[in-house]
Amino acid sequence: MDLLPPPRRVLTAIDTEGQSYIAEDGPSPAEFVLPGSVYRSSNIWRTHAAPSDIAAPDDIFEHRGVLPPEHGTVIRVIDMPPIGDATPEQRAAMVKAVFDALYPDARHQEGNDRSAGMHTTDTIDYAIVLQGEVVAVMDRDETTLRAGDILIQRGTAHSWENRSATPCRIVFVLIAAKR
Repeated sequence: MDLLPPPRRVLTAIDTEGQSYIAEDGPSPAEFVLPGSVYRSSNIWRTHAAPSDIAAPDDIFEHRGVLPPEHGTVIRVIDMPPIGDATPEQRAAMVKAVFDALYPDARHQEGNDRSAGMHTTDTIDYAIVLQGEVVAVMDRDETTLRAGDILIQRGTAHSWENRSATPCRIVFVLIAAKR
């Protein structure tokens, strides 16, 4: 299975004369592809506080992990491959590889019987499905999200499973939150 084309990131700025312009136009400088997989995480932008400094430098290439900076936000695009006919053990190994490589700061509930990817974060997340479909799994139930659907995740235990036959692309906006 092939990777989806990388998401395009267009970054605007203001020049010294106060005129707006396109400062960058291309793929994210902070893209991570899990070796041997079509799982891609493209960090697009982050802020360190609200309100944010409009002229803050682009430091997204320094971002590691799933969580936004304390008091900040992060936006990323995830390309999620189908789980296909993988056994539960194979799915658990794939999910563990993703969390170990990219998201060691998430509270991954390894060995969870409901879903191999079950985890929690101290964030409010806006998950916007752009392409394909994905199942949002909660402790008690689940729902299928399709292109155009938006899920608001409020610090809950959750997991994502692509049970379809094609890759799914989701935009996530994570906002630092407290319990």
